[in-house]
Amino acid sequence: MILLYYPKLTKPKNRRFPLSILALAAVLEGRERYEIIDGNLDPDPDSTLARLIETHSVELLGVSVMPGPQMISAIQSCKAIRARYPHVPIVWGGYFPSLYSDATLNARYVDYAVRGQGEVTLLELIDALRGKRNVRGIAGLSYKDAFGMRVHNPERPMQGPNAFPWIPFHRVPVASYLRPSYFGKRTGAYQASIGCPFQCTFCAVHEAYGSQQKMESPPRTEAILRHLVEKYSMDGVQFYDMNFFLREDHTRELMERIAPLNLQWWCEARIDTICRYSDETLEWIRKGGCTMIFFGAESGSDRILREMKKGITTEQTLEVGKRLRQFNIIPEFSFVVGNPRDPETDTRNTIDFIRKIKRLNPASEIIVQHYTPVPNRGQMYGGIDGKVSFPTTLEEWATPQWYNFSIRVNPSMPWLKPRTRRLIDNFEMVVGSRWPTVQDIQASQWSRRLLKALSSWRYLTGVYTAPAELRLAQDWIRLRRPKVESI
Repeated sequence: MILLYYPKLTKPKNRRFPLSILALAAVLEGRERYEIIDGNLDPDPDSTLARLIETHSVELLGVSVMPGPQMISAIQSCKAIRARYPHVPIVWGGYFPSLYSDATLNARYVDYAVRGQGEVTLLELIDALRGKRNVRGIAGLSYKDAFGMRVHNPERPMQGPNAFPWIPFHRVPVASYLRPSYFGKRTGAYQASIGCPFQCTFCAVHEAYGSQQKMESPPRTEAILRHLVEKYSMDGVQFYDMNFFLREDHTRELMERIAPLNLQWWCEARIDTICRYSDETLEWIRKGGCTMIFFGAESGSDRILREMKKGITTEQTLEVGKRLRQFNIIPEFSFVVGNPRDPETDTRNTIDFIRKIKRLNPASEIIVQHYTPVPNRGQMYGGIDGKVSFPTTLEEWATPQWYNFSIRVNPSMPWLKPRTRRLIDNFEMVVGSRWPTVQDIQASQWSRRLLKALSSWRYLTGVYTAPAELRLAQDWIRLRRPKVESI
């Protein structure tokens, strides 16, 4: 039996389909005996894992790991399994081992790390464990040889979603994953593509998958969404694609196909892509049910955007904010503030730029994060080589300092002075109180009015220093904060 484990990542109210594990399950379906264990659903996953190992012949434990809280959960579970059942091979896959494969393999309780797309790698590894092939020939696999040395096989070429079977939704309790949200009473999650063709220097996606993107065909996406709507009454969806819109012809066909499903949804997109789309296509996106689009706006400086290799301009960001207002689609702009080359200037420019966005489209949602680098195969952006040494062990990654780094919540960056960090955090508090996110379906109208009243004078005058009253109010109201909602 193969065990597929998705460690706890989020609060129960934010639970969504464990898409990474379900993608692996799709290639095992009809070929292998397997079980899915979701730590976001199972209150005691370690006991479930132990029971399955004791009652079945388990050949492999596959663990999907994102940086942050899921990594912490994975460490705890894998340590316990290794101590009790040392004969079970443990394999980590997902973003964390793709980016930090050496640190992953330095753990005695991890035997293999799968980098990038894992479906075919998993099948080939199962064959290797059965003695049918050599692990040295498995692309995308990292492991320790007989002498304990780390070995990284060549990268695996990426395949598109159409190359693999449908996700086996029947193997999980679908109703448990359809949760209330701003987009619907029964909101699910789906991913219709893999990868990203762009090369933003601070982003983890192209490091994990290379600079390419493979899209699912519109007929297949429509069929899968229709299945979830008709069989499980899903009425909202969050698309977890890095770029949900890539080509205008593909977008137009998909929108025409899914419009009759009457779904309301959220997705991520590129600012320059939306700028190229015609008004007719944007109208079809609205008809297709799009309610909100997340954009990586990143900075209020064109120079910094060029250095980041972002491929957009500040004027394009303003244009998107203005155009989407006409179609009643909410833009959600994310900024990574505190550029390593000149964090003080970057912070001031970006704050001024966000205020300009709000004047053009007050409905725009704003997410502010500290600039947090990821490993880069080339020279790291901003000349920070030698300024940041990433941990070499999982235990160090689990310390408060690096945990905060992973989730971009008050990370300690050597180039970011305390007063600049405070300015970023205080501005985020003020703008988030002045315009509480519409995604907070639990916040009452009176609590929204209270936050707006308390923060209006600060936003109007630009006084962001020590907003203690806003912190107290937000903590009391328990306002939803999009960038940390999963913690």
